[in-house]
Amino acid sequence: MIGVVIVDDQELVRAGLRTLLENDPGITVVGEAAEGRAALSLVRELHPDVVLMDIRMPGMNGLEATAAIRADDSLTGSRVLILTTFDDEEDIVEAVTLGAAGYLLKDTPSEDLRKAVRTAAEGGNVLSPSIARRVMERLAQAPKPPEPDPRLATLTERELAVLARIGHAETNDRIAAALFISPATVRTYVSRILTKLDARDRTALAVIAHRSGLDTGKNPRQRQNRPV
Repeated sequence: MIGVVIVDDQELVRAGLRTLLENDPGITVVGEAAEGRAALSLVRELHPDVVLMDIRMPGMNGLEATAAIRADDSLTGSRVLILTTFDDEEDIVEAVTLGAAGYLLKDTPSEDLRKAVRTAAEGGNVLSPSIARRVMERLAQAPKPPEPDPRLATLTERELAVLARIGHAETNDRIAAALFISPATVRTYVSRILTKLDARDRTALAVIAHRSGLDTGKNPRQRQNRPV
């Protein structure tokens, strides 16, 4: 059973989300909060699997609460899904940077929302390719030159190729087709890369790929240092 805490300043919205989510027999709403500070206290008490978090709220807003949850080592098992009315690029980039497991709009279809909660609870992330591309494009506007992550030296050439394509927000199927391997093999590579780079999810990998220049086709290390 997936435990969810709903955080929204509108009581009617919380009631609607509770009904929608609990139509799934595998999901239960364990608590509700109307603003970020109360949400943080509730999450620390209940340790839910998923926190469905609005952004614009009085007091501590959703992004501040997300940052506090992600910074608390005792809450690593609680994933935050942003659910908001606002398709604001600044908010999207900040939510991803803070470690949110996904960013959804309130017009998301009911089944897609339940699926997103299940995906987040399983450790996945929920960013559509279009939103992921917007995040990468925004990061690309930064004037800083690529800064190779030293952990990339632990990756094989094939793992680097997979990581570069993750940086372009490609799906496993597209990566598999481009590299002439199976989607199952891509999933294995992604799992290895997550472990080697100590990354939370594919979004974190995409950020690493961008910051290291992998998504521009540049190799961040010398050939003699490549593992076999």
